Amino acid sequence: MFERARGIASYGLSLELLHVLVSHENMALSLHNTARRPDPVLDEYLTTVCRLRDGRIADIETYQSDVPGMNAFFVWRQPGAGRLPRESLG
Repeated sequence: MFERARGIASYGLSLELLHVLVSHENMALSLHNTARRPDPVLDEYLTTVCRLRDGRIADIETYQSDVPGMNAFFVWRQPGAGRLPRESLG
């Protein structure tokens, strides 16, 4: 998991918090993520919904604006390498 986090950080990921939205029982974060690698560029908006129970986050669900773009950006492009093994995704 830490190896994956270091890899993501090496892409110069920039996370911009656009909005914090709240309801009586839940909250959501509106984010804009950007990063650049030699070929692909990441420019994506997402919303993370946090469902609260007893004053604590009980469930998190994220909605992405560009799932194919995210998949393309985070695939290893080194010769002979494919996607990260499923177990390394955390």
